[in-house]
Amino acid sequence: MRDHRRFSSDFENRTQLSQRQGQINPAVDKSLLFLDPPEHTRLRSLVSKAFTPRTIETLEPRVREIMSELLDQIANPESYDLMQAIADPLPVIVIAELIGVPPKDRAQFKTWSDQRARILEPTITPREREIAAEAGRALEAYYLGIINERRADPRDDLISALAAVEEEGDKLTEEDMVMLLRLLLIAGNETTTNLIGNGMLALMRHPDQLQLLRRQPELIPSAIEELLRYDSPVQTDVRTVMEDMELGGKQLRKGDGMLLLLGSANRDPEVYSDPDRLDLTRNEASHIAFGRGIHYCLGAPLARLEGRVAFEMLLERFEDIHLLTDHPPFKDHVVLRGLEALPTGARPFRHVAQAAS
Repeated sequence: MRDHRRFSSDFENRTQLSQRQGQINPAVDKSLLFLDPPEHTRLRSLVSKAFTPRTIETLEPRVREIMSELLDQIANPESYDLMQAIADPLPVIVIAELIGVPPKDRAQFKTWSDQRARILEPTITPREREIAAEAGRALEAYYLGIINERRADPRDDLISALAAVEEEGDKLTEEDMVMLLRLLLIAGNETTTNLIGNGMLALMRHPDQLQLLRRQPELIPSAIEELLRYDSPVQTDVRTVMEDMELGGKQLRKGDGMLLLLGSANRDPEVYSDPDRLDLTRNEASHIAFGRGIHYCLGAPLARLEGRVAFEMLLERFEDIHLLTDHPPFKDHVVLRGLEALPTGARPFRHVAQAAS
């Protein structure tokens, strides 16, 4: 992952594509994920100018407001779907506001995002690919409309910032902007949803660790890293071999495709002691849930912020959180691992319940 010269992210370097990879349409499915330098370097540096850590830091008060509103909307805490109530809406509201999407368009925005995300999955059907392409075209038209609006009337949002970068002569084209915004929508939505869902499932299945967080909430930032390692939201990545070599006793040829198992690497017994155990006090090698090298997740600070706020406020609101089923359903995904639903029971702290009544 760190060696982008010998291990390319660009499918065009493959000698043989899988059926799914062969169906990728560069005009529709172009993504920063599948670019190498110098094109990747140029686009990454431009979007980084508008997506700074300082920008993320300023978002925390608003993330807390959104989380509080979502918690207040849980009609029956004794039986609710944590995915539907918290994990699904929180990231899409945050990324929509960050990009500059009006509240009235959020539901459609979420639908397009889910449909587009399917292109990453080997389980995608031909019909789902058609739907994903349609969603891509709809998003492009939608984004172009907002881009033109922001050029005429800039606001404090990401689209305005990207439009400003283009106008300053850094050669960020409309096609580049649409591609980056499409990626940020998926990357800033489903992956963070899975961090919250998978993380809460792990905590509810390990009540001792959940109680540890209650006693020591200062552990939450480091706990998020362990939760990312334990049940990674992104399970796989891909590379293409750029020269003949031997790796792990295997002969690799230039043009061979490689499947990188991030979730498996995060359970590597040569790196982590008792890797299948959830340990929120673990102090070992850092996980690779956000990748490594030039493709390291640009939105990692935002994901960490949303995860921290979600876990903090759930524990502040409820004195008891538990599963209502032993086997919550997971989505039919391989790359993006996440729950379809998470039936949850909770009991608000007495002062919270009294305030609500």
